[in-house]
Amino acid sequence: MFTGKMQRTVCILVAMAMFAVLIAGCGGQQSADVIKLGANLEMTGNNATFGQSAANGTKLAIKEMNAKGGLLGKQISLVVADNKSEAAEAANAMQKLITQDKVSAVIAPIASSSVIAGAQVNMDNKVLAISPTASNPKVTVDPNTGKVRDYLFRAAFIDPFQGSVMANFASKSLKAKTAALYIDNSSDYAKGLGQFFKETFIKNGGTIVAEEAYLAKDTDFKATLTKIKATNPDVVFVPGYYQEVGMIIKQGREMGLTVPFLGGDGWDSAKLPEIAGAQALNNSFFANHYSPDDKSPAITTFVEAYKKEYGQTPDAFAALAYDATMMIFEAIKRANSADPVKVKDELAKTKDYPAVSGIITLNETHDAVKSAVIIEMKDGKQTFKEKINP
Repeated sequence: MFTGKMQRTVCILVAMAMFAVLIAGCGGQQSADVIKLGANLEMTGNNATFGQSAANGTKLAIKEMNAKGGLLGKQISLVVADNKSEAAEAANAMQKLITQDKVSAVIAPIASSSVIAGAQVNMDNKVLAISPTASNPKVTVDPNTGKVRDYLFRAAFIDPFQGSVMANFASKSLKAKTAALYIDNSSDYAKGLGQFFKETFIKNGGTIVAEEAYLAKDTDFKATLTKIKATNPDVVFVPGYYQEVGMIIKQGREMGLTVPFLGGDGWDSAKLPEIAGAQALNNSFFANHYSPDDKSPAITTFVEAYKKEYGQTPDAFAALAYDATMMIFEAIKRANSADPVKVKDELAKTKDYPAVSGIITLNETHDAVKSAVIIEMKDGKQTFKEKINP
């Protein structure tokens, strides 16, 4: 028989053992036969269609890879964290995925501000994140030190290229001599893209006749649009996200602003025509990473597979998330390991990767060197206008 003291000791030891078993069974450990991938995405909030498309693209890539036997003899599992389209939540989500869920790599947020907010978490924990679309240069290069963030990557071209593409399109294809800028002042993406458009447009001999700003979640843009209209610009450049862009274009057209509206990849959402109205979007153009109308074999195969899986045409966020996920898989194969540091080292060597969105080479700052496309909106539908090579 145990004494009272011995009984208490045994009970404590048993409880500790049970607790250890419970912890081991939770999601904080990599299973021996599973490789965990994290996704820190905008599943709800202002940019929800972006995150939902990216999650679908990532899931499709995982499904296809698992059907081929997985990686390193293991199946791949996905842990999705909703950053709610907010930078602070993105930092928290990154912390959870890395320190609690113990993922080997992360599909980073869509928005540049959100990737930047969580960047230190990646650096401190030495776990890579690759954003499908975040295009501000500060995503991969720390502006305070000028140094490359070793554990941050992207599958997208960056804003200096995207901004120059749209400025050149305005100057050369649309023959615009004057432009107005209307920028989301709460977004690193919008501010950066606006600056690069401005620099190239002026270099082309154009004049910026108005520079105005709004904030995410604003809904009434009429007063500012009245000021813009008074400057009589040839084009209006609005490098924001679809929610506000849709309302800006709708209200602008209602007050007689008939000139072309231009923008960047943040316009790419099936919600844009719903918000702006199909007719209001006529005579508007934006830069994007791919077009589902492109008949290249890689795009055709991807579009067919995506439609079969989800019953809808994939947007650029789905395509780029698919590409980013497959780039991680290729890095794991080359490293012959799911160790985050080894995967990071191999991902940095990506060269001439045949992605859905084009041939991707990562440069010394972990940015994708690739082509862009110009999309024209016609009666609410995206139509392929032209392709621009880097």
